[in-house]
Amino acid sequence: MNDERDDPQARVEAVLLGGERKYTRLEVAERAGVAPERTAVLWRALGFAGARDDEVVFTDADVEAAVLANGFVESGLIDEETDTAMSRALGHHLSRLAEWQVQLVTSWLEERPDVAESGEQFARLVESTVPAIERLQNYVWRRHLAAYSARALGTDAQFERRSQAIGFVDMVGYTRMTRRVDQTQLSTVLERFEELATNVIAEHRGQIVKMIGDEVLFVSDSPGDAAEIALNLTEQTKADEDIPEVRAGLAYGRILSRFGDVYGSVVNMAARLTSSARPGTVLVDKELADALSGREEFTLRSKRPISVRGYKRLKPMVLRRG
Repeated sequence: MNDERDDPQARVEAVLLGGERKYTRLEVAERAGVAPERTAVLWRALGFAGARDDEVVFTDADVEAAVLANGFVESGLIDEETDTAMSRALGHHLSRLAEWQVQLVTSWLEERPDVAESGEQFARLVESTVPAIERLQNYVWRRHLAAYSARALGTDAQFERRSQAIGFVDMVGYTRMTRRVDQTQLSTVLERFEELATNVIAEHRGQIVKMIGDEVLFVSDSPGDAAEIALNLTEQTKADEDIPEVRAGLAYGRILSRFGDVYGSVVNMAARLTSSARPGTVLVDKELADALSGREEFTLRSKRPISVRGYKRLKPMVLRRG
């Protein structure tokens, strides 16, 4: 019988799963002291395919995760409903990150067939890089946690529901462009847009909620910073020959922030304004216009009322530099 330390595939799996597979789902529940039904709910919430009761697919790390998740509920910190929702959010966001990382490694291996064909070399690569990536991701998470905590503790408003500026910025003509460029060109455009949006939003103290292909959704605690973000993105994309022009919509008010996403009529308003904006322009709602009133660095021009889904006579204003 071969030692698993000599089996490259087993070594890779041990690094990624935190050990060898040796438990069934029911055994995990028993060892963790959690009801089997509860472990099944959490497993599905995390986005993983269900396992049969007799499948030996779980590791010691799975037992530890079940204990940790159940500990939040037992301590009274959160209830089971919140625990499930939190697991669902973690699974959604981290699965997207994992997918991107695997695509990145796959592309790298296509250029290094010597590593791809050697199980030993690939195992050493995983053993050396995955722990470092894990530490880096933990560092980034803690830094973001510190930043969000500072904002939450620095305001008297309820953190989950408070007034913020919401902005959508999307590329004009993206659908037409996808029909005339190849995948490499499309990937370059999306990467350039994402890089530009990330830099501009971070520079002006905003936070990206999500990137949706040709569109970015961001929030800002400051109406002025939100205006700068939208104007900068429209100006820089207009000057960049590699990216289509963009249009933007901004709204201001109380929002609901839940598990990494935002909800409410203000978010819907920003989306409607974006779809009504012309290329290279920024439309804002009355609340944001009022918040920017009197600031010499911006000018606001009224437009005729428009009808969009959910709003019969929406009165947008065009935001420009002063």
